[in-house]
Amino acid sequence: QLTLIESGGGLVQAGGSLRLSCALSGRALANYAMGWFRQAPGKERDVVAAISRSADNTHYTDSVKGRFTISRDNAKNLVYLQMDSLKPEDTAVYYCAADYTLNPSTLRTGSNSYTIWGQGTQVTVSS
Repeated sequence: QLTLIESGGGLVQAGGSLRLSCALSGRALANYAMGWFRQAPGKERDVVAAISRSADNTHYTDSVKGRFTISRDNAKNLVYLQMDSLKPEDTAVYYCAADYTLNPSTLRTGSNSYTIWGQGTQVTVSS
């Protein structure tokens, strides 16, 4: 069974850091484009960052550029989201998503592009 499991969320003060991890089980991560999304209460689920299979392409939403870094370790079947200089507006449930792609350089930035989702992990940033 193919599953994604996020970890690393929690409560942090503004200006602090967290690292989210996403583990894929059941398949080789190297075959999947990956993304991190977030959803705050009353808002839509939006892309935060995305990374291609080979990690040669990345995408960040404007509000996190320079503060967040997406990376992957295909050998360990893990994807990470390093979040620095956190702000209260970063508070949301963060979701990991995967989509099988043939092209190792393909990025997926829309939620409709992803076929596999994790359960989410809560990130709360206090002011």
